[in-house]
Amino acid sequence: MRAWFEAQGWTAAPFQREVWKRYLAGESGLLQTPTGSGKTLAAIGGPLLDALASMPRHSATPKPGKRPTTRPPGSLKVLWITPLRALAVDTARALRAPIEALGLDWVVAMRTGDASARDRRLARSGQADVLVTTPESLSLLQSYADTAPQLAQLQCVIVDEWHELLGNKRGVLLQLALARLRRLNPALRIWGVSATLGNLDEARDALLPHLPDAPLVAGVAPKRFTLDTLLPGEDERFPWGGHLGLAQLPRVLERLMRERTSLLFANTRSQAELWHRALNAVWPEAPETLALHHGSLDPKLRAAAEEGLRDGSIRCVVATSSLDLGVDFPAVDQVLQIGSPKGVSRLLQRAGRARHRPGEAGHVVCVPTHALELVEYAAARAAVAAGTIESRPPPVLSLDVLAQHCVTLALGGGFEADALLGEVRDTHAFRALDDTAWRAVLDFIVQGGAALAHYPDFRRVVRGDDGIYRVEDRRIALRHRLSIGTIASDGSVRVKLMRGGGLGSVEESFIGRLRPRDRFQFAGRTLELVRLEDMTAYVRVAKSGSGTVPKWSGGRMALSGTLAHEVERLFEAPRDVPELRSIGRLLDLQQRLSALPAPGRLLVEWIHVRGGRHLFLYPFAGRQVHEGLAALWSLRWGRRHPNSFTFAANDYGLVLSPAQDVELDVDDIVALLTPDSLLEDLRESLNLAELARRQFRDIARVAGLLPPSLPGRAPRSMRQLQASSGLLFDVLRRHDPDHMLLALAEREVFAAQLEVVRLRETLEDCSGRALSLHALKTFTPMSFPLWAESLRGQLSTEDWRTRVQRAAAQLEKRNRG
Repeated sequence: MRAWFEAQGWTAAPFQREVWKRYLAGESGLLQTPTGSGKTLAAIGGPLLDALASMPRHSATPKPGKRPTTRPPGSLKVLWITPLRALAVDTARALRAPIEALGLDWVVAMRTGDASARDRRLARSGQADVLVTTPESLSLLQSYADTAPQLAQLQCVIVDEWHELLGNKRGVLLQLALARLRRLNPALRIWGVSATLGNLDEARDALLPHLPDAPLVAGVAPKRFTLDTLLPGEDERFPWGGHLGLAQLPRVLERLMRERTSLLFANTRSQAELWHRALNAVWPEAPETLALHHGSLDPKLRAAAEEGLRDGSIRCVVATSSLDLGVDFPAVDQVLQIGSPKGVSRLLQRAGRARHRPGEAGHVVCVPTHALELVEYAAARAAVAAGTIESRPPPVLSLDVLAQHCVTLALGGGFEADALLGEVRDTHAFRALDDTAWRAVLDFIVQGGAALAHYPDFRRVVRGDDGIYRVEDRRIALRHRLSIGTIASDGSVRVKLMRGGGLGSVEESFIGRLRPRDRFQFAGRTLELVRLEDMTAYVRVAKSGSGTVPKWSGGRMALSGTLAHEVERLFEAPRDVPELRSIGRLLDLQQRLSALPAPGRLLVEWIHVRGGRHLFLYPFAGRQVHEGLAALWSLRWGRRHPNSFTFAANDYGLVLSPAQDVELDVDDIVALLTPDSLLEDLRESLNLAELARRQFRDIARVAGLLPPSLPGRAPRSMRQLQASSGLLFDVLRRHDPDHMLLALAEREVFAAQLEVVRLRETLEDCSGRALSLHALKTFTPMSFPLWAESLRGQLSTEDWRTRVQRAAAQLEKRNRG
């Protein structure tokens, strides 16, 4: 190993040596180190050294690249878990290099949705030594009874990018799969690799709940980080909010032309499509040197963009989070971020894409889309300097995931209930699982629960006379294997050229509004719809013209609490960075008209303009919390003064607009801020049943109540899935109101959609602040974006954009004054 490192001109880092030593001593642990610091070699080095030590000294060294044509079953030694299929190819390539150089005759294969038939065969038969896979594909392997002996031979599991799985149900599914692997082989060594988190200890405990003292190995210090912002000109008119940043196109193009290779990150797929189209219109080089990359594109198109970055044939790739993670592109010279990154960890991850080599400094060029984002950039720089980063709390008691896992094991040879309960409780996600909930899960997989017991389709698992739970119906087995996973379907429609291959997929709700010959922008092309058939949109490339850009649900990012608090702090901080100096006149205007936000002070603006009164409140808690707070305030305010309200929210605050003009004083505001009776008031202020109904669809799909269509049959549309889930929801509410999935849906609405814990913390924080109430007759820089947002849902004989631009011009006039 030392000789190979020296041949590459490398020296093993201390953290790499520590991981290797701990692995050889039989330990498991979590490695925390930035991308590009040598984490792959740190993780795989232990198994390689173990294999080298076990080789007979007199044996001939195999020639690099030579592989036996057949392998004995049970040769699987290392399982490498990656969160993205896109990472699997790059990871397999990175693993083969040291294996071949060290002369090991190991076979590296992939088992993902994009894997080749050869790799699938090797994975299924256990003839690979190293298998790169995803959490979903690991669960699929566990659904086959004959894979248990192969998995029992595993020596090591490596979970890459654990921070990406930790905070969602995919991580819960992986926790359950790892618990099964530990039961098959108690000596199994498990190593996780994670970027920096605010809750690393909890991340380790979720991965290794059976080892409370497992080591947490610190890798290299975070990469040096620099941030540069494309500032607007001193007299340039710059948007106050809500834009895509295309006014910055000339500056962005000039910056792109300075470097050989660039990554341009957008926060949403729609924004990436728009920016790619805009750049393509002014691109001075060959069109093939500009590429697009996001999760809805066909894998072949994504792979072509990735290969172009590696070999240097592509000058710029416009990407989303699909390129956030550890794909290695050492040739990338710079990273640009369109708009606010909305989180410190996301910005660090993207900055690390540039100069992706150990020892190189991370750098990002930020492109503001509106004025207030300049403060967010300055806040991100300050948070990085202070070492402040977000936490990702892991979900607990996701009973829909547990139900799916139970059916997987019933299909993979069967299970005994008491033994499996002990295994499940050995995970972080289900250590608090009580007997009542466990019995409800078993009842659900056997008969669907009390209300569904008479319907054969919901009888998936049978308990035999020997007490073993098994799946006996081949049709149920096929449907379950097709639906393994926790990623909710977006109701996607494939997009395919009439003459050519596939381009990717868009949401059914978008394509369903188009008629034949309508045009839309997708995959970097202007397309014309020919026909929609069997959930496939057949298209041709339009010869001219433009088209609308698809919008994907879930595309809007919320500002993280960590970054929001730093933003609030900077409003009154010394203006010693370029971004704050650039926005200085705007901040002065806010101070002159009202006041600047600050920690310890709650800014409230009570503005009376033509059209009514508006109450603006700035807790800096993120959009979702503010939306819940607005609904809560509408209820509480209406109790004190009967009224009707409209409201809007952004990451900084919220606005409430009463239909009837009423006065509100300091005592009223203080009373509205109490955290008392929070849950009861939320239930009354929101249509909780409708929110739970929407949440129930995803839960029902994960739990197996909405199985996919069988191969050869037309897939069900999103409308059909919604109708089916809605019918099930109504049946259960009427005939089985205590059903575990109904309770889970309501709990997830409170936890995920309303963020009730953060909402309570926000109310407690606001109650403890000094109230700064200002009665005004004009909008302020803080209130204007919220007012503009509130107009979107209103009807008017005047165009929304016209009204907003006129109000913006008035505010800019005051700013210049």
